[in-house]
Order: sequence, then structure tokens, then C-alpha cells
Amino acid sequence: MICPYCGHTESYVVDTRDTGRAIRRRRECRKCGKRFTTYEQVVLSVLVVKRDGRREPFSREKVLRGLRIACAKRPIPAEAIEGIVDQVEEFVYSQGKREIPSSVIGNFVLERLKDVDPVAYIRFATVYLQLPDLDAVRAEIDRLLGAVESSRP
Repeated sequence: MICPYCGHTESYVVDTRDTGRAIRRRRECRKCGKRFTTYEQVVLSVLVVKRDGRREPFSREKVLRGLRIACAKRPIPAEAIEGIVDQVEEFVYSQGKREIPSSVIGNFVLERLKDVDPVAYIRFATVYLQLPDLDAVRAEIDRLLGAVESSRP
């Protein structure tokens, strides 16, 4: 491992911890003695098949960005958003496939948002479902409200 301070190529591991998504290693440079942290994680290559047939690598950051936009100015803790992203990432990799349609990921996100915040759900659905006008948005809201009504005892 190359020291980010002096560029020396030799360091040793002082501490190792499992963070759940990665292995965190605290290292010390053998030359300058400064410490730095590295993360080790498995990288699986899953391609997301878009509506138009394009394929791009799955990106946790892209899912997180979309959720942050949908949840902006809503009383949703950052931990809840990160939790949804963790669930999405786990779901995508657990499929064991090299490709997954974007629609499967989008529906998975919508199902999680429905339980977290209905306004964030509608914001995400407006973009994801490509709701073209107010009537389509109203129909989605009515569908969401109908699902809430039917789940009440």
C-alpha cells in the first residue's frame, strides 16, 4: 500500500475491523510513521439494463442521489435513506445475475419509500414512473391512498 503522505510502498496493518460493507484497515507507514485508513470491499459487476436498452454498471451512489432528491426537505433521517440504499444494494447482488432491469430496482425503491414517506414516494414515482401530467400524478396518489386505506384494520 502506498503511503498518501510520503509515497513509500511499505506499511503495516495496525488494526482491522469489519464495517459490514467493507474491511477497514488502519495502517502505519514504515518510513514516515504516519497512519492512514484503507477500506477493502468486494466489487461485483452487475449491469443495470435501462429502458432504452443501454447498460451501465450498478451504482450505489446513483441510487443514493435519487433518494436524497426525493427525500429533500422531508423529515427522513439520513440513516433511513442509507438503510434503503443498503437494502437495494443487497437485493441487487443477491439476485446472482450479471444484469438486472432498472425497473426491478425502481420498483424495489418505491416499495421501501412507500413505508417511509408518501411525499418522497410521489416525488420518486413522478420521475421513475415518468408520470406525464397532473392526472397521472393524481392517479398514483389515489392508488397510494387506496393501498393505505385497504391496509387499515
